[in-house]
Amino acid sequence: MIARRRPTGKHPHNRSAGFSLLEVLLAFVVFALSFAVVLEILSGSIRSTARAKEYTEVALIAQSVMDQVGLDIPLEAGSQLSGETGVYRWDRQMQPDMGGEESSNSIELAELTGIELLEVELSISWGSYPRERNNRFSTVKAVLAEQAPGS
Repeated sequence: MIARRRPTGKHPHNRSAGFSLLEVLLAFVVFALSFAVVLEILSGSIRSTARAKEYTEVALIAQSVMDQVGLDIPLEAGSQLSGETGVYRWDRQMQPDMGGEESSNSIELAELTGIELLEVELSISWGSYPRERNNRFSTVKAVLAEQAPGS
């Protein structure tokens, strides 16, 4: 009788016992590249959030300064005012509204109703060179013509 071996399912040259060095290095490179992409996305998100915070603060300061015009700041054509709020510097100018084609309408309105329109311009800047930023705001305020200087 001839003795036969039972198949054990193992081959003497089976190499599936673990990962090769090349496979481990390739997995590490893929992980490092994907991690770098995620970090870049996060840093861009943080920059955008900081920029949005700055612009929100600028809009709030502009709203505050514009609200003071006519209350704490008298409505006077030709007046200028500068100031600082934290790291933000602002300049405000008032002049008669000369809104292009509508300027004749503004003059007629002033003659008929006694109301003169003044354009209020506000420029807010922050930061330092070379990353200085600037934002401009403009509104129109109404003043009784007899209260307006020069009328």
